[in-house]
Amino acid sequence: MLARSGRTSFLLASARSWTTLLVGTRLVRPLRRLTASVRRPVDQQGRVPVGARDEIGYLAVALNDLFDRRETMEAQRKALVSDLAHELRTPLTNIRGSIEAAQDGMTPTDAQLLEVLFEETSLLQRVVDDLRDLAAADTGNLRLHPEYVYLNDVLTQVADAHRGIAESQHVRLSTDFTVDPQLSVDPVRLRQVVGNLVSNAIRHTGENGVITLRTAATHDQFTIEVADTGTGIAPADLQRIFDRFWRADSSRSRTTGGSGLGLAIARKLIEAHDGRITATSRLGVGSTFTITLPRARQAPT
Repeated sequence: MLARSGRTSFLLASARSWTTLLVGTRLVRPLRRLTASVRRPVDQQGRVPVGARDEIGYLAVALNDLFDRRETMEAQRKALVSDLAHELRTPLTNIRGSIEAAQDGMTPTDAQLLEVLFEETSLLQRVVDDLRDLAAADTGNLRLHPEYVYLNDVLTQVADAHRGIAESQHVRLSTDFTVDPQLSVDPVRLRQVVGNLVSNAIRHTGENGVITLRTAATHDQFTIEVADTGTGIAPADLQRIFDRFWRADSSRSRTTGGSGLGLAIARKLIEAHDGRITATSRLGVGSTFTITLPRARQAPT
């Protein structure tokens, strides 16, 4: 009887040991696959298979999500480096070519040459300044200096500053203010954003076109609109207009002006004001850029 009981206990213990071993093996095997995947060199890492919907499966999903985000960031980094090289190459080439021509005696060292060099170095300075603003925004170090200002005063300053160039291109720049709230904003940064939108509208609006600056209000926000009757933006391009260094011109010509960073910076600046900036457009009809700012920024009454 005792021998039989001991044998039974031994068999039960063995069964438990085998069960524990099998369960442990099933748990350890996928963990080893995950560990092996993570330990590979960065350029050899890839997505890992997702097994059962348990803790290990959730870990695999999380690792795949990190992998996808890293791939996206790497693609963005490569695109940024390529675009930045493109933006800097042209003005640097122009500066070098002008200086070499002057050294060889092919171009006189006169006021015209100095003007060309000044324009190209100014473009380089704008690109560097824009990149600095974007870097500050990305790291959360973009400084704002808010104060209570009347919204229409800021927009009127923008309109007055751009009306001359608009009229020189036979474009009418008008305002349509239905509200005039006093808001806590950085007036310099807000003028920068709206000024960029107005400048873009002028460049893409033909003769006898109209650009309108509007203000409006809803129960929870204030809106600023810059609407034009210009060439419009293709639907496929509309999704990318706030991307860095992106231009609708496939030739990437600089004749359209700017560094290609203006709208990306505008979005960051408005987001720093707890707002949003969006765009709608129809080819051949025109575009409307809308800035929304929360009522929470209104001065207390």
